[in-house]
Amino acid sequence: MTAADVLLLALGAVAVGAGLLVVATRHLVRAGLHLVVCLGALAGMYLVLTAELVAWVQVLIYVGAVVVLLLFAVMLTRAPIGASADLDRPGWPAALVGGGAGLGLAALLVDAFRWSRVDLPAAGTAERLGEQVFRSWVLPFEVLSVLLLAALVGAVVLARPEIGRRPGADGTPPAPGRRTPPALPRADEGGRR
Repeated sequence: MTAADVLLLALGAVAVGAGLLVVATRHLVRAGLHLVVCLGALAGMYLVLTAELVAWVQVLIYVGAVVVLLLFAVMLTRAPIGASADLDRPGWPAALVGGGAGLGLAALLVDAFRWSRVDLPAAGTAERLGEQVFRSWVLPFEVLSVLLLAALVGAVVLARPEIGRRPGADGTPPAPGRRTPPALPRADEGGRR
């Protein structure tokens, strides 16, 4: 067993442990931070496998953008971030489905490869990978960025329902210190329409 194998096993154990903590913790912000550790361990595994570009993309996009967006959306929506007794459900159905899916995928991989050795192609360069991403996959890349932007705007709208609504229009009193626009005269009060 080489040093790379030991490092891969250690990083894999960290990733699996952090992944288990993500789904087992009852505190939402801690789950997001455990997700950062899990994704960071995956980036370390990519570095051990000499896929430096994929490792840095993992750090920049997943750890640096998606997890920060998740935590920002949680904090922006003022969602309860602690343990909540009314949301507790039995965990055995999820464990059963997750365990069944994991065993099914393991059986599928063992059946597909039968422990045979697969020859890998030569490692690609960052230039070739960038050329493929920005020539062949540019449209899905842009659609994903628009989707993330829409999710952020949706979080803002859900968190602040008073945005875009006139004060007092729904029967709620205006905020203190805010003046309301004068009401238009109604037709039955002598106003012309």
